[in-house]
Amino acid sequence: MQVRPSDRLEADRSRMRALPPVAPPGWWKASLRLLRDHYVRLDTCDYSVHPLAVGRRIEVAAKLDQVLVTCDGVEVARHARGWARHQTITDPDHAAAAAAPPRKAAAGTKAAPVDVTEVEERLPDTYDRIFGVIDGGLSTGEGAA
Repeated sequence: MQVRPSDRLEADRSRMRALPPVAPPGWWKASLRLLRDHYVRLDTCDYSVHPLAVGRRIEVAAKLDQVLVTCDGVEVARHARGWARHQTITDPDHAAAAAAPPRKAAAGTKAAPVDVTEVEERLPDTYDRIFGVIDGGLSTGEGAA
């Protein structure tokens, strides 16, 4: 039976269910650590992020029309989403912050000394003897950690 689609519209609508009361979330989300180049890749496009977030965990959220990047709940980037392939979208403020010389306060500080903990080193066959894998195992439990 040949019927035009416009003639079937009312019959199709009568069989459809109602829409849910709450719309499904339209965000795509990811969590990652921001690398030194201060860009995040979404699909094939790269989006700049403020360089102060380098090395920290960021949250990337994308809708059809925008990309939002937050760090500890603070917005560090917002861009219009690019749908062309292999584009680099850079905020001028992010580029200026990345090109600025490092802060003098940070440049003059030295790294904090690292506490070194002494750890006993044993020969590999010691563990074989402890667990009885080879002959001559420790029978008195000596040397067991």
